[in-house]
Amino acid sequence: MFGQMFSEIDKTAAIVQWGFVIGACLIAAIWDMRTRRIPNWLSIPLLAGGFVFAVWTGGLYGIAEAVGACFLLAFPFLLLFLFAGGGAGDVKLMAAIGAWLGFRQGVVVLFCVAAAGVVLALVKAIMGKRFKSVIKNIFISVYVFVVSVLFHKFRPAVVKETVMPDSDALIVPYGAAILAGVCIAGGIILL
Repeated sequence: MFGQMFSEIDKTAAIVQWGFVIGACLIAAIWDMRTRRIPNWLSIPLLAGGFVFAVWTGGLYGIAEAVGACFLLAFPFLLLFLFAGGGAGDVKLMAAIGAWLGFRQGVVVLFCVAAAGVVLALVKAIMGKRFKSVIKNIFISVYVFVVSVLFHKFRPAVVKETVMPDSDALIVPYGAAILAGVCIAGGIILL
């Protein structure tokens, strides 16, 4: 009886957890496609709610996992923000998703969001007849970043200056990729 009750609590917690994350990602995607930004009024309360949920469901262990997952999911997007012109809203939204989902689910989400982002960028590049220039830009950015780190002359501005000028940049509303990746991950984990 207790085992059955515990699994029902887990199911309810998962529904609440994924419901908040998917709902917030849907709002973020719509907002990002319309305004090209993900607002703090969405990400910050989502992050706080994730920490509250983590304490409620896991106590001290839960909050420790939420903080770790928060950093794990935000870190790649922080690098994109610093070196490749990604958005700060993407960083904050991914941090909030990490706080809600923890490590195991967060890693799945991270891979799914990255894959969705690559697909979205490639589709947009192909539709805009800019595939070659986008691939060239990616290789140049990676090369400059690696050389800068290897020779200890690391300057984020160098990477940004080396890529295409802003007028030629391929702009992708990453909120849509985050939503797609979260939905795919949710399907993988929950089904």
